[in-house]
Amino acid sequence: MLNFIYYPVSFILWCWHWVFGKVFGEASGFAWALAVIFLVFTLRAILFKPFVGQVRSMRRMQEFAPEMQKIKKKYPNDRQRQAQEMQKLQSEHGVNPLGGCLPMLVQIPVFIGLFHVLRSFKPGWGEVYFFDKQGVDSFVNAKLFGTNLSTFITMPADQLAQFGTERLNVILVSVPLMIVASIATHFTARHSVARQNQAALDNPQTAIMNKLTLYIFPLGVLVGGFFFPVAILLYWLSNNAWTLGQQHVVYKRIDAEEEEKKTAAVETRQALAPKPGAKPVNPKKPAPGAKPANGAKRMPTAGPGGSGSSDASSSDNTEIPGLIQGRSTSKKPGSKKRR
Repeated sequence: MLNFIYYPVSFILWCWHWVFGKVFGEASGFAWALAVIFLVFTLRAILFKPFVGQVRSMRRMQEFAPEMQKIKKKYPNDRQRQAQEMQKLQSEHGVNPLGGCLPMLVQIPVFIGLFHVLRSFKPGWGEVYFFDKQGVDSFVNAKLFGTNLSTFITMPADQLAQFGTERLNVILVSVPLMIVASIATHFTARHSVARQNQAALDNPQTAIMNKLTLYIFPLGVLVGGFFFPVAILLYWLSNNAWTLGQQHVVYKRIDAEEEEKKTAAVETRQALAPKPGAKPVNPKKPAPGAKPANGAKRMPTAGPGGSGSSDASSSDNTEIPGLIQGRSTSKKPGSKKRR
């Protein structure tokens, strides 16, 4: 039913075993353990770009989280209107909620596929997907510190006898892997929670999810280790180790990009701001001595008497009502000279 998952997973595992088998030997437990680990690394390398998109999407979601809270308060009893407004807000900010879930959604079927393939490696079995009978026998007979990779702590005694492994050896190998994988899961979640802003931390739903990822998931790894084969514990440990390192690199790069944007914005504001002591320049008022713009009227300049003077032609054509042109204004009209 899920052969489209089982065959690619088994093929990648076969390729890495072929590589490390040339170094340690085909039946070496170290070759098979490294093949499982590098299967994880291959998958996570393919999902690196979607992971970066996930981090950016989560950052943008945190930025407009207050606006989403406003929408919930504005339409408290209308879930359909809330969904419409939130979708509109997400489209405006270019955020896809499914983008943040893509890496996890891809890892789940791979985990299921690897678990099924490894559980299919049993003594006496023939071909298992991409592995022939020789490859299956190589995996079954390979031991890592005296323990077969397909064995787990709660495996029935008759099945352990088929692998030629004692339960004590399985415990000695599985328990340290369970503890380290659980601690790595906790620190991976803790690193993610530390990146959340205060608005996200104050959200009750986010607080519940943080508690699940910080404490319940690591506890689940610790309890599930009693039922997981050694190879699955290696898968889980290497997956969390990759996630922890990847978070450090990606978060550091994104922080550097945001710091560059802030620095560029500050420099732009400083370049546009007036210098200390300088008067702001009014673009509508021409500077002293500058020619007026085309079509603008020229204002009269002050004369020696302080009054505005005009051109000679305009002064000659000026007529004052009640006066006869050419006569002196010092004499009143109709006055006679006394003898």
